[in-house]
Amino acid sequence: MTVRLIDMVFPGDANHHGTLFGGVGLAHLDKVAFLAASRHARRAVVTAGCERIDFAAPARIGEMVEAVGRVVRIGRSSLGVEVELHAESLLSGERRLCTRGAFNMVALRPADDDQPLAPLDEAGEADDGWLRTAEMVFPGTTNHYGTLFGGDALKLMGKAAFVTATRHAREVMVMAATNRIDFKAPIDGGDMVELVSRVKMAGRSSLSVEVQLWAERLLTGERRRSTTAEFVMVAVDDAGKPKTIKARRTSDEVGAF
Repeated sequence: MTVRLIDMVFPGDANHHGTLFGGVGLAHLDKVAFLAASRHARRAVVTAGCERIDFAAPARIGEMVEAVGRVVRIGRSSLGVEVELHAESLLSGERRLCTRGAFNMVALRPADDDQPLAPLDEAGEADDGWLRTAEMVFPGTTNHYGTLFGGDALKLMGKAAFVTATRHAREVMVMAATNRIDFKAPIDGGDMVELVSRVKMAGRSSLSVEVQLWAERLLTGERRRSTTAEFVMVAVDDAGKPKTIKARRTSDEVGAF
């Protein structure tokens, strides 16, 4: 099962050369390795080590980075996760491999647990037209109830809408409105969240992006839809004025305003 994590390179994550700081890149890879291993083992897992990490190319400020993790080896209590980090220019679509490596993860077992880990799943990743990206709910993003703070949920969903719209249009996109946001269920600290997004409708200069936020308990696999929102994103020119989206898809692929 492939797990992907998508983020933007902002100045706070960059070094004095204007490129993604290596430690931030490694943190992305470790997180996606943890999520991939936890999803497979359905046990608490920890990072035991990593093999050679090769930095092939930089990721620059303003680019999107996509970390991908996939379990490739299963032992009695250990899992090998292959990880890659790609950079993408959202306006041109140009992609390049930045970093590749392998993480060794260990599943923690109670003394009475002698069940083997599940075998590898060779099934390929389905392409259903939705962009899927995962994140982890750590204590720094929870409120005093121990659940994901609503503002942080909206931040994640806004980022997913921005990436989805910009990838679709290959134009500079800004958020113009949120049509509706429904909070259906809380997300607890320690849950994985998966953001699922797609362009729902396309106009001359605007896109309507549907974003769903799903919570998943890593130890049981239980999933629940937590939040649904619709964002209106608008393409703008250098002066910040709306402009026509040139690379629009056909009406057969998305609806029309």
